[in-house]
Amino acid sequence: MIEQTWPITQKLLLNALHLIEQLYQQLAQEADTLKKPPYTELLNNLAANKKQLVMQLEQFNMQCGQILATEKLPNNQQGIKEYFQRAEAAGLSTVESTSNWAQIQSICSECRTLNEQNGAGIELLAYHTRRSLHILKGKTHSSTTYGPNGATQSDPVTRTLVLI
Repeated sequence: MIEQTWPITQKLLLNALHLIEQLYQQLAQEADTLKKPPYTELLNNLAANKKQLVMQLEQFNMQCGQILATEKLPNNQQGIKEYFQRAEAAGLSTVESTSNWAQIQSICSECRTLNEQNGAGIELLAYHTRRSLHILKGKTHSSTTYGPNGATQSDPVTRTLVLI
């Protein structure tokens, strides 16, 4: 059966490698964009592009799961390793596909880290924006101070901070 699924797998891995490289580029561009304003419209475009790439990668994941199911292997890292071992045992060349899979894993790890950093940056910008809006409105939800034990504590603030 592996002789029938192997050519499909090779094409899927090559396609996924290109998709994950594009996703990494989008995330890197997002990181650069977050460092300099104005960024709203560009970030919206990047988010739409990332969503498309993620949808395509989810489809890749589903297709890989179907191939592994055909071979009666689990849809996880161990299943993929065993699939490559079966292909090699069947005399099929696995060098390029194994290399592509390793690159996919490496780039995915970098994407995960970059996405977490970008998410933290976006969250920080959103926090500062909310805080600025509250200051402009003249009120803030809470004030954070240090208590007697050195731990931070938040107290609701309902008094006007600035009058314009």
